[in-house]
Amino acid sequence: MMKHLAYILLLGILLGSCTKNFEETNTSPNGTPTALPQQLLAPALVSTLGYNMIRNRNFNNELMQVTVDISDSEGQVFRYDFRSTWADYLYNGLYSELTNFKDIYTTASSELNYNPSYKGISLICQSWIYSILTDTYGDIPYFQSNLAKDSGILEPRFDAQRDIYMDIFKKLDTANALLSAATKIDASGDPVYYGDVSKWRKFGNSLYLRLLLRVSAKSDSAVLKIKDIVETNKANYPIMTSNSESAILRWTGLGPYVSPYLSVREQDFRSPGIASFFIDNLAQWNDPRIDIPTYGSNGYNRWGIVPYSGSYQGVPSGYSPGDNPVKKCYFYSTSTVGAITLMTEPMTGMMMNYAELQFILAEAAAKGWISGSAETYYNTGAQNSITQWIPTWSVPVSTWLAAADIEWLNDETLEQKMEKIHKQKYYALFLTDLQQWFEYRRTGHPYLPKGTGLRNNGVMPARMTYPVYVQSTNPTNYKLAVANQGPDLINTLVWWQKP
Repeated sequence: MMKHLAYILLLGILLGSCTKNFEETNTSPNGTPTALPQQLLAPALVSTLGYNMIRNRNFNNELMQVTVDISDSEGQVFRYDFRSTWADYLYNGLYSELTNFKDIYTTASSELNYNPSYKGISLICQSWIYSILTDTYGDIPYFQSNLAKDSGILEPRFDAQRDIYMDIFKKLDTANALLSAATKIDASGDPVYYGDVSKWRKFGNSLYLRLLLRVSAKSDSAVLKIKDIVETNKANYPIMTSNSESAILRWTGLGPYVSPYLSVREQDFRSPGIASFFIDNLAQWNDPRIDIPTYGSNGYNRWGIVPYSGSYQGVPSGYSPGDNPVKKCYFYSTSTVGAITLMTEPMTGMMMNYAELQFILAEAAAKGWISGSAETYYNTGAQNSITQWIPTWSVPVSTWLAAADIEWLNDETLEQKMEKIHKQKYYALFLTDLQQWFEYRRTGHPYLPKGTGLRNNGVMPARMTYPVYVQSTNPTNYKLAVANQGPDLINTLVWWQKP
């Protein structure tokens, strides 16, 4: 037993000194017991978004047909074929940052530094991170996670996803109450809302709606809570009302606010081709975000996508090995002087935007859970998805939707309405961690083409497997998690996916 404990401690020390941090029991190097909330918040947000953005780029975008990392080698994500080592990066990184957000809560709870706003912000950020972890892996350490420093728990148990979600909802309710006091925070240490506590509160409640919708098929109480937030008790649950209230850490390029995409080699950033599904829709709709003459700048479109032979063409995702498709459109890197590039784009630090919230409400209205107009929410979502990137776009959204043949039609089936909502939501979720993947797994929308070269029997992976080292460092609880959830395989459904 002592030998096993010594091995865990040694492994924690060794991995703590590397770029990968030792799972949930390691203390993040960003946090110290005496650090103040205003000192911890910005570094924790920057680091968390770094992990989210890298996995958005090379995992979510490949699964969800935004990009295709053209190769016939084994382990290509766009073919639903990825190695177990993919699991480590997000798991290690996000658990490490949870230590910092929990330290914010602890310090802000002390008599000397008491501040209910920092406590509320901490709970929102913890909920945001835990939701990404559980939606990626399923059952995860939750109630006992990040307690090595304070309680000496080195082998935390894995908790059921249902229980995790129910406690996240409690956290978000508590955060809403704490932030209602509007206690001031340090604007210079808040790179998302610059000290505007009311906007943090709106983000927390909008995140609440995202997560309630995620589990709505498994919980009648979640559906009722959506109505409570949106209608019955809306005065006590303010939510985002405009793009200016979107939760985005805007990269300024100064100090710590340098985009994580600048850590990617330029040739690697340019390497993946844009997938046909992603670019074909934009081209068919005459989408302003890829319109160069009218809404571009210096010959470049707003999303920094390179045209191919004067038009927009992509690579079919899931193509069969040996087909050797030609890379056509791709994303500009910084080596093209003067080009718009996502490598330096301020808005890639996306946590949740207003357009996503509108599509959440559109779905709730279409299903009859709230009384608002699904068409109005859909139109508002589509409009703000564009104006988030092009504030000067002034074409009536109904005119644009009708010209693109994607206008709302009340006599369509719910399935047809869901496809419309989620195809637009797909673009609103562009750059937002793994949310496109989560929503596809929940709804099956938007319909993605099935390439002949897909592995896994053409079935979208339902989760990432746990990091391999967890089997040796936390064997008892790992085995219990597998026994409760199902085999540690990419096709094992998480709780909110199960029939």
